[in-house]
Amino acid sequence: MPDPVTEVPPVSPAEMRAHAARRLALETDCADVFAGLREAAEQGASPAFAVLDVRGRAAYAAGHLPGATSLPHRDITAERLAAWPEGTVFVTYCAGPHCNGADRGALRIAVLGRPVKTMPGGMTGWRDEGLPVATGREPGAMPAA
Repeated sequence: MPDPVTEVPPVSPAEMRAHAARRLALETDCADVFAGLREAAEQGASPAFAVLDVRGRAAYAAGHLPGATSLPHRDITAERLAAWPEGTVFVTYCAGPHCNGADRGALRIAVLGRPVKTMPGGMTGWRDEGLPVATGREPGAMPAA
């Protein structure tokens, strides 16, 4: 009986390298976002990216990533993105892997010609990792280590 893992042979290492590099160019994960935010906070600097919570305002107020800006995907416009310098890398997130809001937000940002990645785990992944959550209508700050 064939092994279910190797029944379909793996791609070549070069093909896997290209696939993994492509995914990492499109997506980031909760741990990497947290590390970037924490490092910037410890240095008293701005992070190298902007985090956008693209869910509705009520969901944002109930709990969001510290430092994330509330910008529902339907409200993303060139005028709104002008608040950040050209070249800013945006990270969009929504409720979690069951939600496509992060992709909708990323699509709007990309159509506007700005660099963007999604954080597919969203708030579900963030909470699953035990990472800090801010509440209220303001971004909040990353807690000290």
